[in-house]
Amino acid sequence: MAETSCQNQAACCTAAPKLIFSCSGAADVGRLADLAARQLTAVGAGKMFCLAGIGGRVSGILASTQAAQAILAIDGCPLDCAKKTLEQAGFTAFEHLRLTDLGMEKGKTAVTEEAVAKVVDRAKSQLSA
Repeated sequence: MAETSCQNQAACCTAAPKLIFSCSGAADVGRLADLAARQLTAVGAGKMFCLAGIGGRVSGILASTQAAQAILAIDGCPLDCAKKTLEQAGFTAFEHLRLTDLGMEKGKTAVTEEAVAKVVDRAKSQLSA
C-alpha cells in the first residue's frame, strides 16, 4: 500500500472553489459588478478571480478555473466582456449574470448598497444552482 502524506484521505480533500469573474468596467454597472463580486467573496459565497489572467491565458489561473466547482461571470452591460473573455479561453460551462437584465441601466444607475445587494442576492442563487 502506498503511503500518503495525509493519514485521513477524507480530511485531505477540499471542495473546489466557486469562482467569480466580474466586469470591472468604467461605467457604474461595471463598478457594481466588481463590488458585488468582492462582497460575494467576503461572505464566502465564492471567490473573486482574475479575469485579466483568463484574457492573458495565465496557465495557473486557467488551471484553477478548469478545476472550479462552479463559475459565475458577472457583466455590467450587454457587451458581456466577462462572458466573452471566458468563452474565448475555452470555458463554456458557467453561469452568467448581466446587471442590465436586472433593470440597471448603464450610465444611469447609482452605485448604492441596495444595488450591490440586489446583484449579490441574484449571484448567490446562481452560484447555488
